[in-house]
Amino acid sequence: MSTPFIIKILGLFLGIVARSLIPWLRKLRQGEVHGFDRRYFYAGLTTFILGIILTLVLFPQFKDDSAGLGVASPPGFEAFFRLFCLAFAFGFGWNAMVLEAGQWASWFLSPDEDEKDGQ
Repeated sequence: MSTPFIIKILGLFLGIVARSLIPWLRKLRQGEVHGFDRRYFYAGLTTFILGIILTLVLFPQFKDDSAGLGVASPPGFEAFFRLFCLAFAFGFGWNAMVLEAGQWASWFLSPDEDEKDGQ
């Protein structure tokens, strides 16, 4: 495995973990939850699998253009850091979309609270 591939996967994974854990830790601190809900895990796993596929499609080739000299040189720390940040943001955002889609899907599948109260 190449270094850019490892950085992409690590950034994607950490973005997904951050997006899953931050809301859970906030709810835990507020006393709204008492344990870890498995739906966070399932959403994170789904996001990670889809994210790997999309990452390999969207970032197929890693090029360091920071030098701008037209000379092939090994990428430096700045290029790897930018790649990590891009993969982290991609994982964070993609997981947010999966979680939001899950919320919308459950809203369409479950009856409204008003309907429950009226029955």
